[in-house]
Amino acid sequence: MVETAPRRGHTTLRQPDGRTAAAPLARRRAVGVLVFACLAACCAIGVLLGVGSRPSPESWTPPAAESLRADEFLASRFMAGEPHLALVATAAGSVDDPRAVRAGRVLLERIASDPRTEWVRGYWPLRLSEFRTGDGRRALVLVRFRGDERAVRAAADDVMDRYTGRSGPGAALLVSAGGEDAVLSESERLSERGLRLAEFVAAPLVLLILLWVFAGALAALLPVAAGAFAVVVAGACLRLLDGVIPVSAFSVSVTTALGFGLAVDYSLLLVSRYREDVAAGSTPDAAVRVTLRTAGRAVAFSAATVVAALCTLLVVPLPLLRSLAFGGTAIVVTSAVGALVVVPALLLVIGARIDCWDVFARLRRPHGGRREGDSWARLAHWVVQRPAAVALAGFAVLVLLALPALQVRFGVYADATLPASSPVAATARTLRTEFGAASSGAPCVVLPALNAAGDPRARAALDAYARRLSRVAGAARVDTVTGSYRDGKRSALPAARAASFAAASGVRLAVTAQPYARAPLTPEGSRLVERLRRIPAPVPALVGGPGARLADTEKVMTDRLPLVALLACGGTCLLLLLYTRSLLVPVKAVLLNMLSLAATFGVLVAVFQEGWLPGVSPAGITDVLIPLMFAVAFGLSMDYEVFLLSRILEEHRRGSPTPDAVATGLQQTGRLFTSAALVFAVSMSSLALSGLLHLRVVGVGLAVAVVVDCTLVRALLVPAVMQLAGRANWWLPTWRGGSQRGAVAKTWSQ
Repeated sequence: MVETAPRRGHTTLRQPDGRTAAAPLARRRAVGVLVFACLAACCAIGVLLGVGSRPSPESWTPPAAESLRADEFLASRFMAGEPHLALVATAAGSVDDPRAVRAGRVLLERIASDPRTEWVRGYWPLRLSEFRTGDGRRALVLVRFRGDERAVRAAADDVMDRYTGRSGPGAALLVSAGGEDAVLSESERLSERGLRLAEFVAAPLVLLILLWVFAGALAALLPVAAGAFAVVVAGACLRLLDGVIPVSAFSVSVTTALGFGLAVDYSLLLVSRYREDVAAGSTPDAAVRVTLRTAGRAVAFSAATVVAALCTLLVVPLPLLRSLAFGGTAIVVTSAVGALVVVPALLLVIGARIDCWDVFARLRRPHGGRREGDSWARLAHWVVQRPAAVALAGFAVLVLLALPALQVRFGVYADATLPASSPVAATARTLRTEFGAASSGAPCVVLPALNAAGDPRARAALDAYARRLSRVAGAARVDTVTGSYRDGKRSALPAARAASFAAASGVRLAVTAQPYARAPLTPEGSRLVERLRRIPAPVPALVGGPGARLADTEKVMTDRLPLVALLACGGTCLLLLLYTRSLLVPVKAVLLNMLSLAATFGVLVAVFQEGWLPGVSPAGITDVLIPLMFAVAFGLSMDYEVFLLSRILEEHRRGSPTPDAVATGLQQTGRLFTSAALVFAVSMSSLALSGLLHLRVVGVGLAVAVVVDCTLVRALLVPAVMQLAGRANWWLPTWRGGSQRGAVAKTWSQ
C-alpha cells in the first residue's frame, strides 16, 4: 500500500510487515556507520596505548607574569630561584650523629652529580641551623633542576624514586619528599587514579539509572555506548593535542568526566524522543528522522552553547585554563558526534526492540505500570496556577544558598590540596610547621638594572629601599648585598654571604616573612607580595616566589573574569535569541543561570572553606577553578534550558496558550532533564573519590550546579517566570518592514 508523508511531501512504499522499502538501505548504511565508529574507536585505543608520553605538568601562572620573569632572572644571574624539591631526612637519633652525617653527605653528592641538577643545598656539611628542626632529628635538603617544566618534573620524579625511603650507608636516614614539584607530581598521580576510579564507579551507576529510566536494557546501553565512544576518541584527541598545547592530568580527568556525562545526556534525549515516537506508532526509520529533526537539533545547539562557554576560558592567559578550553571543546564535539551519529545508527539497527529486556519489570508492575508523566503534570499545573509564590520562594532559596559566597577567601596550603593520608602531604606539613622560613618559598625581589658593586649612589639607594621593604607588614627580615634589615635597621652580613646577593648586572633582596605570612599560597602570603610591590624602588623591580605567582594569577583572574562572564552571557543570549526568536527568554535564562551559579558557589564555600558538611575538613578554594566551573556549569544550564524550551516552543507552535505550553513542556521533559542531571551529577561527583582537593571541588561543584539547576530553576522558576510573562515570552521587535509589534517565535526546527 501507499502511505503519504505530508511533512516531506512524497510517498513511500510500505511492506506488508509495516516496514518501508527504504528501511533495509537505511539499516545497511547504519551498519556501515557503526563499523566506521568501531574502527575509529580501535584507532583511538591504539593511540592511547601507543603514545607513551605522560600528560604535561600543570601550569597555574600566566606565561608573561612578573613572578616568572623574576624567577628566570634569579636562575640565570644568581644560580638561585625557588627549589623544585624539598627532601626531609629523618635520623633515628640526631642528624649530627656520624652515621647520619655520612649518609647526608652521600645523599647530597649523588643528587649533585646528576647533570639535571642546577644546585642542591642541605644541612650538611655547613650545618646551618635553619636547615635542622629544633629537636635535631630532621634535616632539610633543597634541590633545583635545569630545563623546562616537563624536564624538571621528570628529574624530580627520578630523584624521589631513587632516594626517598631509607637512604645512605647503613640506611641511616629516612628520606621523604615535599616541595612544589613533589606536590604537583602527587596531584598528577591522584588525578590519573581519580580518573580510573571515576570511570570504574560512574559507569555502573549510570547504567543502573538508565535501566530504571528506560525500562529496557537495550535502551539503557545506548547512552553508555555513546559515552564510552566519546571518552575513548576524545582521550586520543587529548593525547595528540598534548603534543601541541600542554594538557595536564587534571585537565584530562575533568574533561573526560565531562565528556562521558554529556554524551550520556545527549543520548538520553535522543533515545527518549525515539521511544516516544515509536510508542505513538511511527516506524523506526521515521522515528529516527523525527528524532534527529527535533531532539537532534536541541543536542547540536546544546553542544554549541557548551563549546561557546568553554571558549570563553581562552581570554584568561593561564595555561591550565586554556588546556581545559581546548580539551573540553574536543570532548564536547566528540560527545555530540557520538550522540548524533552513533546513537541514530544503533537505533536503526535495533528498531522496535528498543524496549526489550526490562530488568526492573517486577518492581514496576505493582505500581500500576508506567505513569511517569503524572507527577510532572501535577507539578506543572501546580506551578502555573501560583507562579508568583513559586518564583518568590525559589528566588529566596537560591539567595540563601548563595550567601556563604560573600565570605570566600581564596588560597590554600599546598598540603591541603592532597589527601591527609598522602606521604607528600605529611612532608609538606612538616616543612611548613618545623622548617619555617627555610622552606616556605619566601618572596625575592630583584633589581635587574641596578649595579651596586662600585657605585656609592646605587648602594645608598639600595640601602634606603631595603630599609623600606623591612618595614612592610608581614616582612620579618630583608637580606641583600648592603646588609640585613629588620624594621628599618641595618646589621652587617658576612662578606661571602653579602656577595651572593650581587651579580655582574643586578641585585637581589631576600625577604623573610613573618610566621603568619610564610605560607605563600594563602591570602596572607599574597598580600605580602602586593605590599612589597607598592614600595617605590630605585630601578624597576621584579618580585618572585610562589606567593608572587599566586598574586599574579589572582590579578589575571580579577581582570579577566568579568570578561569571561560577559562573553558567556552575551554569546548565550545571542544563541538563544536565534534558537527561540524571543527577546525575553534568553535574558531570563541568563539571569536565572547566574543566580543558580551563585547558589552553587555558596554551597562550595560552605562545604570546602567553612567545613559545614560533616566529614569534610575546611581547606579552601583556589580561584583558578572559578572560571572553569562558571564556564562548564553555564553551558550545562543551557543544555537543560534547551531541553525544556524545545518542547515548550513545540507546543506553542501548535497553537497552545502559554500556560498549556509551559505545563506540557515540563510534563514531557521534566523526567528527562532530571534523569540527565542525575546521570551527569554521578559522573562528575565520582571525581571526588580521588581525594585531590581540586578534583573534589570541581566534581562536587558541577554536581551541585546541575542538581540545583534542574530542581529549583528548570522545574520551578522557569515555568513560573514564563507563566508570569505570558505572551511577552514570544515577543521580538522587528526592524524590517516598519512594524513595531513583536513577532511570534519561530525556531530553527521550522
